[in-house]
Amino acid sequence: MRNRRRRYELTDEEWNILEPLLPPARKKQGGRPPKDRRQMLNAVLWGARTGATWRDLPSHYGPWSSAYSFFWRMQKAGIGDDVLKHVALEPDGEQVMVDATIVRVHQHGAGAKGGRSGNPSDAHGED
Repeated sequence: MRNRRRRYELTDEEWNILEPLLPPARKKQGGRPPKDRRQMLNAVLWGARTGATWRDLPSHYGPWSSAYSFFWRMQKAGIGDDVLKHVALEPDGEQVMVDATIVRVHQHGAGAKGGRSGNPSDAHGED
């Protein structure tokens, strides 16, 4: 039985669209295919969303090395970017991030010297 869907994981509708894009399960390459390709794709998307290292992958996604191998096979097949583009086509607005390194404060809001008259003593309330 599949656990309930976690926040930001693929919906059934999204999975039905993305599954045909995924590389086929490995046959001749050796190794065993993942038990749950949807879980592996959710793991890859978790990494893309968080920017975390593979070793920080939450344990409910399985071994980080399996998720990395799945990601690597997607990239090798040339579909990694297609999958990410498809997922990003319709943002749901659940999460919005602002990079604070580009946020600027106006000089008057940052405690700059001056004031109405430009006199430094006016900025400190000294008349």
